[in-house]
Amino acid sequence: MIKRTAVAAALLLAAAGCGDVEGGSSGADAGKAGGGTLTVFAAASLTEAFTALGKRFEGAHPGVRVRFNFGGSSTLAQQITQGAPADVFASANPATMKTVADAGEASGRPRVFTRNRLVIAVPKDDPGRVAKLGDLSRPGLKVALCAVQVPCGSAAKTALDAAGVRVEPASRERDVKAVLTKVGLGEADAGLVYRTDVRAADGRVRGIEFPEAAKAVNDYPIVQVAKAPNAALAGDFIDLVLGSQGEAVLTGAGFEAP
Repeated sequence: MIKRTAVAAALLLAAAGCGDVEGGSSGADAGKAGGGTLTVFAAASLTEAFTALGKRFEGAHPGVRVRFNFGGSSTLAQQITQGAPADVFASANPATMKTVADAGEASGRPRVFTRNRLVIAVPKDDPGRVAKLGDLSRPGLKVALCAVQVPCGSAAKTALDAAGVRVEPASRERDVKAVLTKVGLGEADAGLVYRTDVRAADGRVRGIEFPEAAKAVNDYPIVQVAKAPNAALAGDFIDLVLGSQGEAVLTGAGFEAP
């Protein structure tokens, strides 16, 4: 128990420095009194959309602060199963969510709230002259992919296998934002990222659609964490994500309705 508590404390400190909207007091009692902190663990690809939803949530809940921990879904799932305090978990695929549910860390049934698909990201000047998925196997082309245990890496493998394309990546990254950064900085000639990430890059990279992406569409589930410190706020935030406002923000960011 002491070891689990120590791990949880360490993970909370790590989460506190990753993707905060604002800090604030925590606890269910504070939430009921019109204040408190809601802690949301969410896939890196949700960064822009969930940050916008977090601000809307704060506006509708005076005194409440939403704190986000954005990262690779598999890493977030591991943190939750190891005891990191969280109220809500939003994953980029059902398989990662299943690890949390199987560990007894999900309260209720996870619900799919949006979908996303891959595109090829290239630098604005496209030095590798990439036009289709098959070009990623070209000798000498530097390709960045997500690690295979991360949803974007799993989706990339599915799409590449469907196309019969073999790629030896120059790097495997911890999440989709890291792949996007590599491409945007010109450290990779191409990478497989989500359509939404290219849109959020504001012209720093160019996205290339490819038909095999239809075989690797990711469903995104969301759930309240079983031991949520602020369960009432967690339910309210999930309602926002699942409702019309959430759908409008997500589709506006390039996600697809489930």
